[in-house]
Amino acid sequence: MTIFQELESEVRSYCRSFPVTFDRAEGCHLYDTDGRAYLDFLAGAGTLNYGHNHPVLKEKLLEYIAADGLTHGLDMQSKAKAHFLETFRKRILKPRGMSHKVQFPGPTGTNAVEAAMKLARKVTGRETIISFTNGFHGVTLGALAATGNQHHRGGAGINLPGTVFVPYDGYCGPGVDTVAVLDTTLSDNSSGMGHPAAVIVECVQGEGGINAASMDWLQRLEACCRRHDMLLIVDDIQAGCGRTGTFFSFEPADIEPDIVTLSKSLSGYGLPFAVVLMKPELDIWKPGEHNGTFRGNNHAFVTAAAALDHFWSDDAFAAEVRRKGEVLREGFDGIIAKYGQGMFRKGRGLMQGISCPSGEMAGAIVDEAFRLGMVIETSGPDDEVVKCLAPLVINDEELARGLAILDECFAAVVEKRARQAS
Repeated sequence: MTIFQELESEVRSYCRSFPVTFDRAEGCHLYDTDGRAYLDFLAGAGTLNYGHNHPVLKEKLLEYIAADGLTHGLDMQSKAKAHFLETFRKRILKPRGMSHKVQFPGPTGTNAVEAAMKLARKVTGRETIISFTNGFHGVTLGALAATGNQHHRGGAGINLPGTVFVPYDGYCGPGVDTVAVLDTTLSDNSSGMGHPAAVIVECVQGEGGINAASMDWLQRLEACCRRHDMLLIVDDIQAGCGRTGTFFSFEPADIEPDIVTLSKSLSGYGLPFAVVLMKPELDIWKPGEHNGTFRGNNHAFVTAAAALDHFWSDDAFAAEVRRKGEVLREGFDGIIAKYGQGMFRKGRGLMQGISCPSGEMAGAIVDEAFRLGMVIETSGPDDEVVKCLAPLVINDEELARGLAILDECFAAVVEKRARQAS
């Protein structure tokens, strides 16, 4: 029995899928204590968009630490924070015509969601938040109330009030306009929904199964929010920071959310970091009304600013992500064409997956991939989607190798299932 089994809580999960001890990481690879390399198509569940230990970010961080730069500072002003804010405005907000203010909640995505939902309720004076089927927003109680997955909700131990779930784009099949259903419900004073404070949505649902909303659906959702005086919150924690081929996942829809949450790859280096972006008129917080001990992760400020300067000074990096997303799409379509009875591709950019007929099959593919030297995971309500979250910096050779491994995995699992069925 290892120290992990002896001492660590049973709540641990990823280590059960990948039962080795990792020692170091570089680029798109993890290495275990025996020196074996694993191609990383999980990337910290989307936290490592720029790969492990990117040399540009590492250099900036080491320089800062060597100079005894501030590590922890609550929400006090620091040179590192000022540089991040200036860089974020220059590289992200101004080029997109966004005037949003920046709030630093606690350092994780669920902290950002909690703050966003609290702010929406404070601004509107209303309680209900509309969330969507298969949405995932975190596992602290407020964010969990907006998360659909029953496995996670079951860990709460109490009722989770304050939210109403409505169907996501495509949830009821291609013939049902779920925004029209929402609009009709909100327009009917006998529907029982009342007047919600806000809608929270992922443009691509990561944990929910790589479900990608159409641009038209997102545009009509924004219009519905305006028509019914509700705030629009976009949770871009997993789909943001370039994952779908633009910095924000909502950019191709040309919508303007009232509130945006970011975390995961925002630090660029895997360091805990989250922000809430809000339109200026919504910033009605009183000093200290929402706080947290670890709002000021100055090491994350340093690497985040370095990532923004290095990757987002122009559109070249995003264009490469879109190009590699097409390579991934073609590779997945090829796998489905060979083995894909009951399978289909989902997602966009470098956030795509293959939906399998069952969670058991998807799990077997993930297990086979790990045996062949790849770390990849599943998502979806029944863990039925083999989900690719490879680092955005992956090169063509590594991407081709990953697709070849997956092709081999699908072939082996499909053949085994055929033998068992005969």
